[in-house]
Amino acid sequence: MPVPHADSDAAATADSAASAASESLLDNPILNALLNEHESLALVYGLARRYPAAIGPLAGTPDQSQAGYDALRRLAGPGGLVALFLHDPPALPKGWSLFRGGILTQMICRRPNLDEARKLEKDITLRRLGSADVPAMMELAKLTEPGPFRERTIELGKFHGILAGGRLLAMAGQRMRVPGFVEVSAVCTHPEARGRGYAGVAMCEVIRDIADENRTPFLHAFDDNPAVRLYQRLGFTHRRIFHLAVIKNET
Repeated sequence: MPVPHADSDAAATADSAASAASESLLDNPILNALLNEHESLALVYGLARRYPAAIGPLAGTPDQSQAGYDALRRLAGPGGLVALFLHDPPALPKGWSLFRGGILTQMICRRPNLDEARKLEKDITLRRLGSADVPAMMELAKLTEPGPFRERTIELGKFHGILAGGRLLAMAGQRMRVPGFVEVSAVCTHPEARGRGYAGVAMCEVIRDIADENRTPFLHAFDDNPAVRLYQRLGFTHRRIFHLAVIKNET
């Protein structure tokens, strides 16, 4: 059996270290997306960055310092909401209230399993969604609450939908992007069409899009969301947890 050369071992170690370093971007995904591939979309004040409200409320800071919250206040505006992914439970200073909280699991898909890409029934269509579909996408998101979806969210990446007779039954798409990784988001199915595997089919298309870029999919879900079982079947595994804090500027 050939003995690995020392240079090969060193290269493998370097590759492993580089992979770990890049994956650390997911420890603060909102901020790192807005510092990197979504920098052109970022609204910035001091330590804080956020997406435009027409895209969604996601915002990030390096930590929960007073300076960070002061910067977020300027970005939120009076009575405004921002959504944070925190390592620790929210410790809100005066002038902020918790609008919504919860525990999120961050999952990563290093080895996709696309068996969910089953054949669709007759008269059911899978296709790329575009700007003309935004009203239907917003309506479906409002009904199913997969996370914030607004009129410009579609600008964040490719979305795919399952349709019957022009009616949108399910969808999935892309949201945050950091070097090497793309988030799968807006996964939802109309209540009348659940149990047919449509969300899995749409997700498989999104995962293929991400793989075509030689990137790794990741996602976020409430830890008690039954859809986590679907994500596991597709190859997603738990990476870490976050404390979701949708907070309101009361000033």
